[in-house]
Amino acid sequence: MRDMSSKTEKGETILRLSNISKNFGAVSALTDIDLEVKAGEVVALVGDNGAGKSTLIKVLAGVHQQSSGTIEFMGKQVTLDSPGAALELGIATVFQDLALCENLDVVANLFLGHEMSPWSLDEVAMEVRAWTLLRELAARIPSVRQPIASLSGGQRQTVAIARSLLLDPKIIMLDEPTAALGVAQTAEVLNLIERVRDRGLGVIIISHNMEDVRAVADRIVVLRLGRNNGVFTPDASNQELVASITGATENSVSRRMERKSVQSNETSGRPA
Repeated sequence: MRDMSSKTEKGETILRLSNISKNFGAVSALTDIDLEVKAGEVVALVGDNGAGKSTLIKVLAGVHQQSSGTIEFMGKQVTLDSPGAALELGIATVFQDLALCENLDVVANLFLGHEMSPWSLDEVAMEVRAWTLLRELAARIPSVRQPIASLSGGQRQTVAIARSLLLDPKIIMLDEPTAALGVAQTAEVLNLIERVRDRGLGVIIISHNMEDVRAVADRIVVLRLGRNNGVFTPDASNQELVASITGATENSVSRRMERKSVQSNETSGRPA
């Protein structure tokens, strides 16, 4: 069993991947991937469709096993041969479909599969634990007895993230957490991600929205064609990120930046 009493200090390396490769028959989905995640850090994993982001997340979630390479967790080499093994170790995943039961209320969804007693449900204790966790996250859930079907997209994402925290993980992985959300709901989820980071957890997010990534990420890791293709800080230019993601330095972003530069020089009277 995992030692729940062990604490991680901010900046301490929780997860380190070295030369992770994953093959599906003759198809190479990942090749020699390196990745590091520290406590109290949000790492954004970005790349075009087919870059290998989801495959890498599934390797870390224990859905797929790497073909080669090593995974170190808290300084020890580990084997993630099942989703249960990843959870037991301290790696929680919130996939894009959230896996919530719409006909059940918030409490039931939070504890689904992790009820506090296998023989009977302590509804009072479960409700108290649910409220405590949601208040710690400053979640905007009007009632823990509301069915999931009545909640907004942002509130559902909040419930899914809160459920992953019940097992006291050290890392949470979020697959497109703001996809299909409105502006207000997106802001709510981004605030929640920051609060999770402030709890000292490592967070990995997959997102195609560069503005969302810049808002919360401490580092941006780019994958392209199943390989590492750069690590950036949030203040990296769109031109740099797009070039790394697409592999092309000549693109609409670079052309727009060049036009702006020419217009600025013309306005100031400087030669282009």
